[in-house]
Amino acid sequence: MKNDSMQGVESLHMEKWSSKRRDFLRMLGYGAGAVALAPVLTACGDASGQTTAEQLRAQLVQDEAFWTNVEKMFVLRSDKTYMNIGTAGSMPQAVLDMFAEENLLKAQDSGSGYSNLADLRTQVAAGFGVDSDELAFSANTSSGMCHAILGIDWKPGDVIVTTNHEHGGGNTPLNIARDRYGIEIARVEMPVGNNQSVATYQNLFDDRVRTLKAQGKNVRAMMWSAPTYTTGTMLPIAELMEVVKTHGLISIVDGAHLPGMMAYDYGALGMDFMSGAGHKWQCGPGSTGILIIRNKIRSSNPLPLPKWFPIHTSSYSTLERTSSSTAAYDVAASVTACGSVHTPMFKSLAKACELWDSIGRKKIETYDLTLASYLKERIVERWGVDSLYAPKDDPKLLSALTSFNPFRNKADITSNEKSTQFVSNMQNEAGFVIRNVGFAVPGSASNHYGVRISTHLWHDAEDIDRLVEAMWSLSGRMA
Repeated sequence: MKNDSMQGVESLHMEKWSSKRRDFLRMLGYGAGAVALAPVLTACGDASGQTTAEQLRAQLVQDEAFWTNVEKMFVLRSDKTYMNIGTAGSMPQAVLDMFAEENLLKAQDSGSGYSNLADLRTQVAAGFGVDSDELAFSANTSSGMCHAILGIDWKPGDVIVTTNHEHGGGNTPLNIARDRYGIEIARVEMPVGNNQSVATYQNLFDDRVRTLKAQGKNVRAMMWSAPTYTTGTMLPIAELMEVVKTHGLISIVDGAHLPGMMAYDYGALGMDFMSGAGHKWQCGPGSTGILIIRNKIRSSNPLPLPKWFPIHTSSYSTLERTSSSTAAYDVAASVTACGSVHTPMFKSLAKACELWDSIGRKKIETYDLTLASYLKERIVERWGVDSLYAPKDDPKLLSALTSFNPFRNKADITSNEKSTQFVSNMQNEAGFVIRNVGFAVPGSASNHYGVRISTHLWHDAEDIDRLVEAMWSLSGRMA
């Protein structure tokens, strides 16, 4: 039986469905995964002769009815198309209603916020493949990264291997740990473009760790973003965890964009820490985040749990962390409970997670990635494959973030001013809200300022078609 949240999705008025919304789920399947996308498209191509873009568009317009109903859950303005979920999402109406109701109740009862929110953490944890003692509520991704990095018992000379495409939310606590504890930060230079594979990243990290160890360095940890906020490349967590386990390292994932976008089972992946946002793709309130902390030994990661101390808490256990499959204590409670927390925010985050579980996290992942794949193919049709900063052909490296160079004069991408103007013109002239981001590119003396686009539940194929045509027209005028 469907719960009330899903019944609400399906009971919206069907007379407003557009002609392009039909049976998407019949083609992709309710449990279809992103990894299956590429072979499916290859088979379709052999049979029909369609281009990849045409195949993807055909899939997206199949069940417009279902996704129109999902889209109607949101209150986004009709005069613009919001495609910057990588910065912030939008609370669905049901979440807004709960937020308002819970705020009113808190004000009427002068309610206490002293809690580790164990009931809410239990409610949410199953959707992420962990137990409640492993899922903490944080303020946002940056807060979670501070918890993860600054709580480790670093020693002078410890080395953490990371990338040159990290966000400030991870770089800042790294720099604090460097200056306070004397750790060393070793960067892996990230490639860009379509000519990448999972092995590319496994080899880059493994080679860097081995080189540092050969130099006598005490490599202690690996940290990486999945996906990177710069190019949108989904650094392959499962495969990088093999590097982690081979070298006996602590694993820290900046997963700012993972909750609400990807249907990952974090218990099965086995990382020590994953910090994600509650207010981006998960569409909860601002100032909410989800922090996964490994708190027991599983087959996915048999390494000992790292020694870790809470840094921002009202709860502290002096117990040693477990060496078995049974938790010694609720480590997530020590992150969640710090004085009086604003319970309406986290109840509303739990409501957003409930909606996602009702729709199906795998269905959402598949839809988001299909939209992103279609966008990438349309970009390639206009600007060429070399304009992409993230790969499109390895399904394991796909995310719903797409960064590319929109300029006819390719050298213009090194101008932050021109890139910023492009983003501004797209909103002011065409109503599309996107963003740009600067990052290092191998072989370039200057940063590139790529345009970054997010595709999510309230978008469809027509949105992407209109976006691409508007960007192509603008790039011609700016040439």
